[in-house]
Amino acid sequence: MEEAVGIRWHRLITRLAGSGFPDAAVRLEDEGPRLAMVFRALSGDPGLAIKASTDRNINTWRPLAHRLAGTGRRHALAWREADALRVPESLAVFPDSSLNRDLYLWLTAMASQASALPAGDWLQGNQQLVLKTLAAYPGLGDIYRTLAECLVTLRQTRRMPAEQRQREAALQRALLSPGSQPALPAAPGQPWPVALWLYPLPEQPPHLPRAANDDGSGESGGNGKVRQSRQRKQAKYVDDSQNRNGMMIFRLESLFSWSEFVPVDRCEDDSDDEDSEQIAEDLDYLSLSRSPSTSASRIKLDLDLPSAAEDDIPLTEGCLFPEWDWKKQQLRDNHCRVIPMLPRDATPAPLPERLQPLARTLRQRFEGLRPQRVWQKRQATGTLLDLDACLHFAAERQRGSASSQPALWKRESAQHRDLSCLVLADLSLSTEAWADNSHQVIDVIRDSLHLLGEALDAGHDDFAMYGFSSRRRDHVRFNLIKNFAEPWGDTIHGRISELKPGYYTRMGGAIRQATEILRDKPSEQRLLLLLTDGKPNDLDIYEGRYGMEDTRQALLEARKAGIQPFCVTIDQQAADYLPYLFGQQRYQLIRQAAELPSLLPKLYLLLTGRSS
Repeated sequence: MEEAVGIRWHRLITRLAGSGFPDAAVRLEDEGPRLAMVFRALSGDPGLAIKASTDRNINTWRPLAHRLAGTGRRHALAWREADALRVPESLAVFPDSSLNRDLYLWLTAMASQASALPAGDWLQGNQQLVLKTLAAYPGLGDIYRTLAECLVTLRQTRRMPAEQRQREAALQRALLSPGSQPALPAAPGQPWPVALWLYPLPEQPPHLPRAANDDGSGESGGNGKVRQSRQRKQAKYVDDSQNRNGMMIFRLESLFSWSEFVPVDRCEDDSDDEDSEQIAEDLDYLSLSRSPSTSASRIKLDLDLPSAAEDDIPLTEGCLFPEWDWKKQQLRDNHCRVIPMLPRDATPAPLPERLQPLARTLRQRFEGLRPQRVWQKRQATGTLLDLDACLHFAAERQRGSASSQPALWKRESAQHRDLSCLVLADLSLSTEAWADNSHQVIDVIRDSLHLLGEALDAGHDDFAMYGFSSRRRDHVRFNLIKNFAEPWGDTIHGRISELKPGYYTRMGGAIRQATEILRDKPSEQRLLLLLTDGKPNDLDIYEGRYGMEDTRQALLEARKAGIQPFCVTIDQQAADYLPYLFGQQRYQLIRQAAELPSLLPKLYLLLTGRSS
């Protein structure tokens, strides 16, 4: 009985304390593509993605109903980071869904006119930012006034102490007349969140040096997929429960029992949480520690380079390439070393038997697209007489107008398709993950290379294949699978079968090396086809915005050299960053990784302007 009453009471008080209008809620998942287009159209930083923010604690005055229900502490806010614009995952501020959509639009417009908001200038910074946005885009004036008036009307219904009312009245005047309020009246706590304004960046945890046994891979040791939250969590460091820096007290008579001592930490549970992902979503903070018993460190991967006797064979000492420093907006000369390598244990092998039926189908389809041999008529020299040309010459001679150098021959020649394609496959450590219940990503990449090579060989196209991975800037591995001069056959199949997951994904250096190879091809159409499963990353500063900007710069250099880059990916978050790197129509997202081997040849036909 008590439990039933408690449940009903909880539902009642939560409903009474509820804020917002859930029936009019609008989700970022639905509005994201539109907002991204608007953000770039308004001259926003094209490198920024629009992502969901995490609710933050706001120490503000709460009504009695909120205090009874335990709600009103956390609020969804908007702010701008170095590489992303963070907005609430859903908006239900207004009773009309169209107003909530306009609120998303307004926050996006404000963010396009400002960098991160200074932490100590929240009131003045937002007022000036509103004025700057309205001055830049006067067409947004009606939208802002409507949103501000509706928000002020909703805020006026809140009952609060007198000192809180004075501050709230000043905030409302600042909303209705931006720039009119130099400061807020003093009052305890923080003001109730303002949905139309941007907020400073959340506090970051203090930086700690990387642990000695932390390889920084960030890879999961499990065989399943890792679900990535679209929200960004705040973190805080906590002390390790196995801290050994304290004073140790022992009794001498316990000395003989040390041989039986087992260092078990009774305060920790090493069992896996069945619903750990949902628990992480519900936490206010994610606690970070260096405890060796965490889930991520139970299985350690040694990412040190193998010995020379076990590693792939380096073909040269490598080539130095520049790298783009987006903060300084300049190239760092000779900053990245790309080393061409050949698989050590690769031996000639036939196409895997399970792929042969599909390979036969692809070969038949591409053989029909081979350049056909045609007869060139009315030639000065040739192998056979052109009867039509001879009859025409005889008639012209009877009329007295025949040429002194008649073209009476015909010869057979093959049409030439002036195209070169370089396939660049991502062989980073993440390809060891499972794409589905029966396929690893590296298996999908191997099968794709096998089948695409069979198709291109049947069509007599000029193509090459390489793979890449990296371990910092001085060791970018560029694996030779097939160069333009080598024939397709068992040797290449053997190399593909020996491809293994490498290290990290320093795309910029690999793209520059591929560009140099294609630059030497005189073909009219040169295609760079990149197969990947994730965004650029490496152990050093190549994470985040740095890696994205360097990759984008490398792709711009490729386009200037007359090369057409195109990306095929199985990364389900690719839509957040690939339009910025490759362009809207220059990438293809594959929803089911197992479909990649069969879809890739069809995609190649579309890219080269042919149909099967």
